[in-house]
Amino acid sequence: MTHVSATHRALFAAFLSAILLAAAACHSYHIDATVENRTGADIQLLEVDYPSASFGADHIASGAVYLYRFQIRGSGPLKITYTGPGDKQVQIAGPNLVERQQGQLKIILLPVGKAQFISQLTPAS
Repeated sequence: MTHVSATHRALFAAFLSAILLAAAACHSYHIDATVENRTGADIQLLEVDYPSASFGADHIASGAVYLYRFQIRGSGPLKITYTGPGDKQVQIAGPNLVERQQGQLKIILLPVGKAQFISQLTPAS
């Protein structure tokens, strides 16, 4: 019969508690972004700038959806640029984002350089 001393049980419990605490403290805040091209035409060179970084795609077909997950460092506005039909450069100002926000952000690119932003982010900006 194997006997585990009270000291070994206490050390094991302390070790397990430390691992659980470390795992809980390492929460990763991220935003799942969806960009939908409802402009009626293909777009080129999409760039989405957010505080401290950016993401994008070379080409998004009309009606296509582009997915991206990112983290925010700092705070500031979201900005979108892309090239539309006739090589027209489009710039759109989006919502303000703040560090430690998380959730979902849907960006719907509409005709004539417009966009709709649907966010389910916490905490609110």
